[in-house]
Amino acid sequence: MNLDPVIHTPARLKIVSLLATATETEFAFVRDTLDMSDSVVSKHASALEKAGYVEVRKGYVGKRPRTWFKLTRQGRQAFDEYVTTLQTIVGRPLADHPDGAPATE
Repeated sequence: MNLDPVIHTPARLKIVSLLATATETEFAFVRDTLDMSDSVVSKHASALEKAGYVEVRKGYVGKRPRTWFKLTRQGRQAFDEYVTTLQTIVGRPLADHPDGAPATE
């Protein structure tokens, strides 16, 4: 039971989590919602695209260039598996403390 290292990076996890709630999302919305710089969004979106998890579409609105992101089918599956793994990890009973005292509930 391993967490996907591509998604596990905090910035990528935030991006994928946001994209999982939408069909397609504009770059500026991702940047502003997650309070990240343009360069951080670009860097991590590129890594997600390289992994096949995110599709990047570029176009124009009027004469202004725009970039949109959406999860691919592979990205959705990887995110769902990541969440399932986290739920499995979190769902386990807490272990005793190292000093031998039982874990508190």
